[in-house]
Amino acid sequence: MSEPALPGPLSSIKVLDLTRVLAGPFATMLLGDAGAEVIKVEPPRGDETRQWGPPWPGGESAYFIGVNRNKRSLAVDLSREAGRAILLRLAEGADVLIENYKVGTMERWGLGYEEVLRQRNPGLVYASVTGFGRSGPYAARPGYDTIIEALGGLMSITGEPKGEPVKVGVAIVDIVTGCLAAWGISAALVERERTGAGRRVELSLLDSALALLANQASSYLIGGAAPARHGNAHPTIVPYQTFPTAEGALMVAVGTDAQFARFCVVVGLPELAVDPRFHTNRERVTNRDVLVPHLSAALLARSAAEWNERCWAADIPVSPVLDLPAAFADPQVVARGLVTEITHPTAGSVPLVASPVRFTEETPQPQRHPPLLGEHSVEVLTEAGFSAGEIARWLADGTIVGRA
Repeated sequence: MSEPALPGPLSSIKVLDLTRVLAGPFATMLLGDAGAEVIKVEPPRGDETRQWGPPWPGGESAYFIGVNRNKRSLAVDLSREAGRAILLRLAEGADVLIENYKVGTMERWGLGYEEVLRQRNPGLVYASVTGFGRSGPYAARPGYDTIIEALGGLMSITGEPKGEPVKVGVAIVDIVTGCLAAWGISAALVERERTGAGRRVELSLLDSALALLANQASSYLIGGAAPARHGNAHPTIVPYQTFPTAEGALMVAVGTDAQFARFCVVVGLPELAVDPRFHTNRERVTNRDVLVPHLSAALLARSAAEWNERCWAADIPVSPVLDLPAAFADPQVVARGLVTEITHPTAGSVPLVASPVRFTEETPQPQRHPPLLGEHSVEVLTEAGFSAGEIARWLADGTIVGRA
């Protein structure tokens, strides 16, 4: 695989990644994509997602592979004094440490930020990802994406109007929290360039979930009415929803009055554009129950693919609803190079979703395969200055897991 033309913007940054499952690993994958050196510090049994499948390419979990590229794996037992001593040595030379243990775990291990790590490394950016935050009555609870979707209101606004609340089809709160963690860490690193001092960066799934509500939260806080479920429709824009067609479903996103007028012409109902009940979006929202049946009936005349061509010819945003095989085969996805491959030691050539962030028109390519458990334990500890004898002893007594 060819090297990128330019080093990543975080190429001088060393990250200790003490996170498992999704939110934290997604954050550190983004940092690794930007060039950071990421050392994934795993317990001896490994990140839980190593056991989550199928599929199991080469005996590894596709779930784990999907969010752990550009990392090295150090498997160490932090419940042991020797394991904690190893981490302290590594933290002294790190720029970032990110962890997602339950609140108080790092402090119980003698690895707290204020009391220990900041004293040893004042420039360390320390990020913690928790379910509910470090304060409040739920602080000690572990966090799970679907629990937070339910508690944070997201589930209440997802699903059909007369159906049950529904979770999002991917662990969206974890993913958003990971993105925010990468952003917060990067912001703290920029500040450190000015001050020389690191700081704590705190993320919680619950905080992220409330932020994720965006306009829905604002509408409730300002208007006072709890939002209802609208299925695939938009609460404040009409028509902005899926419609059945002669073949397949079509997502229509008519966001302006001018688009609505053109849409009416395309579907053969030009009279609706001048009807005072539908002339502006405010009227269309008020009269959605009258308007939508007219549009639904008209759209049954052609397939989603045909409507897609006709609507885009009139500059009206629509899309057929694609499954993943069709989405990854879409010509725009192919043209953007959004699937990349990397060679894995047991799984062979593995396809991955490419980094969504580009630098100087370049998509960062994976430089390291998602690591095997403890694959780099000896390498990382040797680089940190530990002796061959110490490393051999820790391998023998189970303090670390690796390959001698």
